[in-house]
Amino acid sequence: MFTLLKKEISSFLSSLIGYIVITVFLLINGLFLWVFQGDFNILDYGYASLDGLFMIAPFVFLFLIPAITMRSFAEEKRTGTIEMILTKPLTDLQILLSKYFAGLILVIFSLLPTLIYFFSVYQLGLPKGNIDLGGMWGSYIGLLFLGASFVAVGLFASTLTDNQIVSFIIAVFLSGFLYMGFEFIYSFDLFGKVDLFIKSLGINDHYQSMSRGVIDTRDVIYFLSVITLFVLLSRFVMERRKW
Repeated sequence: MFTLLKKEISSFLSSLIGYIVITVFLLINGLFLWVFQGDFNILDYGYASLDGLFMIAPFVFLFLIPAITMRSFAEEKRTGTIEMILTKPLTDLQILLSKYFAGLILVIFSLLPTLIYFFSVYQLGLPKGNIDLGGMWGSYIGLLFLGASFVAVGLFASTLTDNQIVSFIIAVFLSGFLYMGFEFIYSFDLFGKVDLFIKSLGINDHYQSMSRGVIDTRDVIYFLSVITLFVLLSRFVMERRKW
């Protein structure tokens, strides 16, 4: 399993994919936080806060993570290398987890450089260090869980098809629905007391909860449940279709 994990990571880092993903993530966030004028611009905002980063990053991840995961199984099936992987002494779950953790590690690599933004805001605070550390670290943890959930969804989408573009579209749709869809349904106020439960099914509700700086067990269980669900769905698809 660890051999396959190292192979997946090295394939990301030996090609342009990993570097492009990290660069695009940092570039888009950096432009909105420091260059473009508006509500997200830290210098225009007037407060030592990274709220703009944690509002923009989920939408960037919504497209970048499916771009990472779309080749996980779709490319293997298209080229026929999936048969070679399946013949190795690994279970379907071990193969899935190897690819999952490789994608997750790339997400972590993309988040680490954003600590430069934190250091900059920390220095710009008046007095220096005047920043809500609890809320910031809670937001980072929430963003990590959100990214981990999107990786699981993207992996599932990649098991459904041998076309990377189709895999990308499915992953964006499913991730977008999980992130915003339940909030959208909740906004119609159609189901009375059930509306709050519907809202709680969405990722954004739990992500916002973590962003307040309080790591609630219910939020952690929610994210772990979403990740587990889509990993198991991926395993089910693999067991149903032996390519």
